[in-house]
Amino acid sequence: MKRRFCPIPRPQGYHHGDLRRALLLAARQLVDRGGTSALTLRAAAQQAGVSPAAPYRHFADRDALLAAVLAEGFRELAATTEAARISTSAPIDSYLAVGSAYLQFANEHPHLYRLMFGPECNKLQHPDLLEAGQEAFGVVLHAAHECVAAGMAGARTPEDVAIAGWSVVHGLASLQADGVLERVTQRPLPDVAQALFSILVEGVSPR
Repeated sequence: MKRRFCPIPRPQGYHHGDLRRALLLAARQLVDRGGTSALTLRAAAQQAGVSPAAPYRHFADRDALLAAVLAEGFRELAATTEAARISTSAPIDSYLAVGSAYLQFANEHPHLYRLMFGPECNKLQHPDLLEAGQEAFGVVLHAAHECVAAGMAGARTPEDVAIAGWSVVHGLASLQADGVLERVTQRPLPDVAQALFSILVEGVSPR
């Protein structure tokens, strides 16, 4: 059964019986502010206002806490891109809307985005994290299926169309998150994205 995404709530303080969510919220805040170096079990406990031993009730170690934060990040990305996908009915517009939403997410959460796709957390050891990543890619794949079904991609498979779009957007998002893009162009991110999207659409469209 596909898991429903439940966004991490805004800070409301710790409430008894909701320790896991409080710790996830605290960990996410630490990551958003300072990246991976800011995240420790002790720091998450302090941020959540609980004892240093409290995190061990739900997380075996820092890696388990990080994996849970990244899984939340992928599900947030999936929810964001899915909302963009269904916001328009034309297949190619949905495909591009997914890409735009993906870029916006990465731009708004650069520390989290780097960790989601970085090597620090061994994703193979965390099935829930792998599942969340598949959910996020599933939105791109759904949009690609619709383009293929509408005859907009020639003989290309939905998987190829999805990977082509994902590769372009992920590459651009990574360049932006790492501060590289601003060193090679003065153009704003939306303008660069639009140019790349045009090239992408021309590339997958049937001749």
